[in-house]
Amino acid sequence: MTPPPRRTASSSRSLKLCALLGIVLMLPLTGCKAGGHTSDPRLRQIDELLDAQLPEGSTKSRVVVYLSSQGFPLQASNDPRAVVVLVHHVDTETLKPVTALVTLHFDVGDKLKSYELVEAPDSAQQP
Repeated sequence: MTPPPRRTASSSRSLKLCALLGIVLMLPLTGCKAGGHTSDPRLRQIDELLDAQLPEGSTKSRVVVYLSSQGFPLQASNDPRAVVVLVHHVDTETLKPVTALVTLHFDVGDKLKSYELVEAPDSAQQP
């Protein structure tokens, strides 16, 4: 019986390089969900709620109906391809209320492209 072929340092480096290249090429497919749409940890639960209920590609009418059905007041916007809304939420971990000013962006076909959220200016004054 013949022994299995030995791996040389060169072939070992090639395997490592191929594995590393494979990992790097897979990164864009995993997306950046961990980062979310805000860096503010107080808004994380609002971000998760919106991400689950309003996936990218949702129609503008569906987005407006959902926001209205939740009692979130729409705000005036100068951009016809944007919807601005105040989202009120009680953080289930801290039991403190937080309000986010959310701007949802739509493409020319009125499909949701993206959104961003920041803490609403008067949110810090809430009890």
